[in-house]
Amino acid sequence: MASCVLALGSNLGERAGTLEAAVAELAATDGIELVSVSGTALTKPVGGPAGQPDFLNLVVRVETTLAPLELLAACQAVEQNHLRTREVRWGPRTLDVDVITYGELISDDPVLTLPHPRAAIRGFVLVPWLWMEPDAMLGGTPVAELAAAAEDSADIKHFHDGPLP
Repeated sequence: MASCVLALGSNLGERAGTLEAAVAELAATDGIELVSVSGTALTKPVGGPAGQPDFLNLVVRVETTLAPLELLAACQAVEQNHLRTREVRWGPRTLDVDVITYGELISDDPVLTLPHPRAAIRGFVLVPWLWMEPDAMLGGTPVAELAAAAEDSADIKHFHDGPLP
């Protein structure tokens, strides 16, 4: 079994419901066991076209018997269940599921680079991960240190169900 971190985000449609359903779908996938789920973060879009709605983001830790590319395929299948389209890089989306880490595997495979090549600078990944695992490390560096340095971390808030700002 490999211990993996996955990051989920949504800024279109019923974001909270989409994330909740996606976590349940991942947990129900053969070969994936859900270990923990972070709190949900309300985040500003990073990159991509201007004027996008805010995102809801969370991270999960899973244990899996799936090979790395099989895990990626499972994540993409969950995205497709939620009508994910890939029209504009970093554009608005119903659901994004990224493989951040796969055990201690380091890979520069262009299909699945591990750890995720931008995870160390993305507060919207690091802050929820820190909420879930305060002592987490990414590439030998504490996630807390990386989160403190990420440009988008300062604007991240805990999301609470109810009317959005």
